Amino acid sequence: MKPKFSIIIPLYNKAPYIRKALESVHAQTFTAWECIIVNDGSTDNSIERIRGLEDERIRVISQTNMGVAAARNNGVAASTGEYICFLDADDWWEPEFLAEIDKLIAAYPDAGIFATNYIYFKPGKTHVALNMPTGYIDYPKAYLENGSMPITSITACMPRRVFEQMGGFPNGIKLGEDFLLWAKTALHYPVAFSSQPLAYYNNAVPASQRATRNLYRPAKHMLFHMDELEQAALANPHAETWKALFDRLRVNGLMDYWLSSEYHDAAAAELAKVQNGKEAYDQPIWWLKFLRFSLKLGSLCKQVVLGIRGLEG
Repeated sequence: MKPKFSIIIPLYNKAPYIRKALESVHAQTFTAWECIIVNDGSTDNSIERIRGLEDERIRVISQTNMGVAAARNNGVAASTGEYICFLDADDWWEPEFLAEIDKLIAAYPDAGIFATNYIYFKPGKTHVALNMPTGYIDYPKAYLENGSMPITSITACMPRRVFEQMGGFPNGIKLGEDFLLWAKTALHYPVAFSSQPLAYYNNAVPASQRATRNLYRPAKHMLFHMDELEQAALANPHAETWKALFDRLRVNGLMDYWLSSEYHDAAAAELAKVQNGKEAYDQPIWWLKFLRFSLKLGSLCKQVVLGIRGLEG
């Protein structure tokens, strides 16, 4: 019998975390699942870390390093479930996660994405990401009002037919590939959300291992690939809200590109599409670079202090 849920975990050099992620899958109270771990060319001992958790519902497939989008797509292609769930190798679920998704499917069967609330986790400092009731959500409005992603790659579940119709994750995109899929889907289907925080987004992962800290070439960053979405949103009943979201993402995410001599022109082309909120970019480049340096220096000093306190503790 086919499992109801296929869980896709892309894995690239996450040895310290993958076991906890997989243990959280194994602990699910809803048991009709399979889990596909896609080893995306890991060079550490990630695979060795999951030994001892053998289960006929868990499979590992391997590929040369092709990136997280290709890893997830290949995992879906190898899976058999009617619904596709995603979990990153450094995050984890509460045992009731799949059961809650199953309830959402029963209550909102026409949705194209089902997702739960989640928790930002850091030792000694956690908080629930979203303040929204259970039910259908207006995706761009929820994003704008909460300041956090209403759908993430650790909380999302999609019917297989919808995933395939949307074309999966855009291969080659290194940052924001998940947003592009969620937004595209939300433009075509309702989005169902549970207010229960049943996933943990691990903010304790070192900055060096976070995709958000890298200055990827524009071809690999979602901010330079939103034109198709923006065009499709013009026909949406919430077109103004979608436009406001695209504008905010560009304004918040393009500063490092604006300050880069290599990518300044590409950032300028994207900022030219913004209608409101780009006043910060009107300041002199030298001043913006100084402010950016000060912020990064302050963040580094904070990390050093916290590290020293941790050693003393």
